[in-house]
Amino acid sequence: MMKKTVKMMIMGLAAASALIMAAGCGGEQKASSSASSNPQANLLEQIKKKGELTVGTASGYPPYEFIDASKSEKQVIGVDMDLAKAIADKLGVKLKVQDSNFTSLLSSLSAGKVDMAIAGINATEERKKTMDFSDGYLPAHEKIMIRKSDADTLKTLKDFSGKKVGAQKSTTEEKLAQTELKESQLVSLDHVPDVVLELKNGKVDGLVIQDVVAQQYLVFNPDLVLADINFATSKEMDSVVAVPKGNADLLKIVNEVIKENTDNGNFNKWVEDASKKAVENAGK
Repeated sequence: MMKKTVKMMIMGLAAASALIMAAGCGGEQKASSSASSNPQANLLEQIKKKGELTVGTASGYPPYEFIDASKSEKQVIGVDMDLAKAIADKLGVKLKVQDSNFTSLLSSLSAGKVDMAIAGINATEERKKTMDFSDGYLPAHEKIMIRKSDADTLKTLKDFSGKKVGAQKSTTEEKLAQTELKESQLVSLDHVPDVVLELKNGKVDGLVIQDVVAQQYLVFNPDLVLADINFATSKEMDSVVAVPKGNADLLKIVNEVIKENTDNGNFNKWVEDASKKAVENAGK
């Protein structure tokens, strides 16, 4: 009887130990999983440690970001790049700019290939699921750019029924075209200049575009105009800086930079300077 009791106690202790070990392993796995669920947490600390801020952008979107045609080596300039430099200076680190198309930009941020994305981005509910956003800057409206020769026939959204309408891929403008121009054929391309060229060559009949960006193209394309048309669901939207989720300390600094440069008038100056440069580029 005694031997049987001892044997049962040993078996019970062994089972209990196994459960404790299993619970311990499970706890470690859970903690590890939680820690790795956002590998870009503590991004501010990582940026300062490496002494460099990597900003992703998508050129071809003046005055926000575009290639400086006066330089022999590729250099992205514009309002967003001035903002990026101000943020890097505030952090006391060097600025590294990584240029891509808009679709790749957003995925690069989610994959941790860039520290933040600055590219005339709008904060949508869908995007908020995977990234966080700064306070807004540079408010803009969405409009339709058309050929001046079509101004008398393309006066309402219904007039675009059966027409081809262009937009930049993965943007709020593309989404707007999908929802309010359902009777039109949507042509989505990676870069705005490509869609503008399609419009000038008669391959699309309109381009959904932000008015701030459109003004740069209208300056050196007298054959193009903005249609006097408003979208029903469109509203004034500010551009924002996008960062990986869980980096409130980094966003706080970004918001400080945005406020400082709004209050001191730098954004107005940056827009003016970038607009002039964009016009100069067009003549090269």
